[in-house]
Amino acid sequence: MTEEEKITIIEGPPPTFELVSEPLMMGMTEGPEATQVAMCRLRTFNGPTLVERCYRAWQQQQTIRLEFRSEDGMTREAPIIAARWAEVDQGHILLLWVRLATDEIEVEFDFDSDDFDDDFEDDWEDDDFDLRT
Repeated sequence: MTEEEKITIIEGPPPTFELVSEPLMMGMTEGPEATQVAMCRLRTFNGPTLVERCYRAWQQQQTIRLEFRSEDGMTREAPIIAARWAEVDQGHILLLWVRLATDEIEVEFDFDSDDFDDDFEDDWEDDDFDLRT
């Protein structure tokens, strides 16, 4: 039996995962555990080589995993289900779509308090709602 393929993040902060809601990707979450597809962007020196490693593993019907340190310093792994690379001024960006267990997902909302109207309650009339019990 061969050792499972991994792409390991060896330096830098933990990856930021963005949950994906595309129907095509949602179909890839089926399995015995509840999972969600998420995408992360990583800087790398050789994006084409890393994507090729993913393709070779999948052609051999093997799983390839992303290995990373979480915010608490623990080593975590997530199965990679899709990979792509892009060239930018600073080098290459590796785009990885992974499956994350839903019990490990922590959602963070980023919003500006200026987006909310302080006079929200003034916008409604008392007779706009019929609150019968």
